Amino acid sequence: MSIVISASDVKRLRDETGAGMMDCKKALTESNGDFEGAIEFLRKLGQKLNDKRADREALEGVVLALTTPDNQKGIVVRVGCETDFVAKNEDFVSFVNSIAQVALQNLPATKEDLLKLQLTDITVGEALVEKTGVIGEKIELSSYGKVEAAYVLPYIHMGNKAAVAVGFNKVVDALPTTGKDIAMQIAAMHPIAVDKDQVDATVVEKEIEIAKEIARNEGKAEELLEKIALGKLNAFYKERTLLNQEFVKANNKETVKQILQSIDKELTVTSFVHFALG
Repeated sequence: MSIVISASDVKRLRDETGAGMMDCKKALTESNGDFEGAIEFLRKLGQKLNDKRADREALEGVVLALTTPDNQKGIVVRVGCETDFVAKNEDFVSFVNSIAQVALQNLPATKEDLLKLQLTDITVGEALVEKTGVIGEKIELSSYGKVEAAYVLPYIHMGNKAAVAVGFNKVVDALPTTGKDIAMQIAAMHPIAVDKDQVDATVVEKEIEIAKEIARNEGKAEELLEKIALGKLNAFYKERTLLNQEFVKANNKETVKQILQSIDKELTVTSFVHFALG
């Protein structure tokens, strides 16, 4: 005896899962009208689609930054998808925001830990797979990071294409304004570390070797290569470390460090997280 699937049942399943009408009808048919069975069918469908699209690139998506009400903790998450059309969908943005909220509430240590946290009745990882089945695109948690400091300020670039959480060592009155400017600078200038002593040693070694090789190819004397390379390294620090970058909004080439010290001699950035699409 065949099961009659009503339009109201299909609508209810669609409202519950966000899946397409035809997929909902198929799920209810395959599960003989059992609502929970239909939801499980759609989740398995999502896993199958996820496996099929594993080699796709999820270069579009949504990047969000959130902080706690006391501004002492912040997170940044990037959830990738395949098309800009999906990234701009309000339901998808809301979905990413729900993951960001879970991250902020729990402050997991790693992206893998975030995937294991509960999002409603399933984990974040399971929800991503389910969303793949609903949307039909590869959906993945591309990046996650957290910042804890005396004051953490978030910044989300227009269109959710990049986001920053930046931490400061103390609270001062000017931070809501200047701090936002610095967060915007991070999004625009892409520093790799707060200061030169935080740059990974392998990166420093690579920059020195590149500078030496360039100088050598230009015919510079061998005994001068080290000095030339260190000069190039200082230029690298000014370009790629936040405190040593010229502050974008300054008119007299002051660095970010100088701007902060003009507000308070002890004020500095302790850490930041920055993720962008692409």
